[in-house]
Amino acid sequence: MKLLAYADRAVALVNTDDHGTGHDRLQCGDDVCRLLPQGWRVSPTAAQAGLDELREVRPRLRRVFELAATGRPERATEALNKLLCDFPVSAAISDHADGDWHLHLTDEPYGPARSYVTGATFGLAYTIAERGPERLGLCEALPCRAVFVDTTTNSSRRYCSDRCATRANVAAYRARRRGDG
Repeated sequence: MKLLAYADRAVALVNTDDHGTGHDRLQCGDDVCRLLPQGWRVSPTAAQAGLDELREVRPRLRRVFELAATGRPERATEALNKLLCDFPVSAAISDHADGDWHLHLTDEPYGPARSYVTGATFGLAYTIAERGPERLGLCEALPCRAVFVDTTTNSSRRYCSDRCATRANVAAYRARRRGDG
């Protein structure tokens, strides 16, 4: 079981909302199906039913990233602990019919959306416990406010993607050139 990979679920869910732009990529059951891990078989009814739950928990997950990224680890872990209480973890073993037995974090009886959030929440908790809250970040390339988990060796990541890093570096270069001329 790759517990750090579960934190990627939190990143994916939070980033369905382009924070500050009003653009929301989580509008319908089809969007839920695209968010869920590949291979999850989810009925359109179950996907639509999970939409509200995913949209409601999204700002709570974002808040954990914001608090951690702004140097408030105690408040971040407090917010995350509340999520862990609301989305308790249970484990299930599976082979997906291919003989590769492994563990999953789940809350299956309550549907795929809840199971997704349960894993995402636990993944963030594991990340903080094993690597520290400073590993949760907000993209520094304005206006982007996407979240990310820093998996670099030296904890130096500042941007959510190479695209944002390039955009920020080009903007800084242009600003320096304007100041030089």
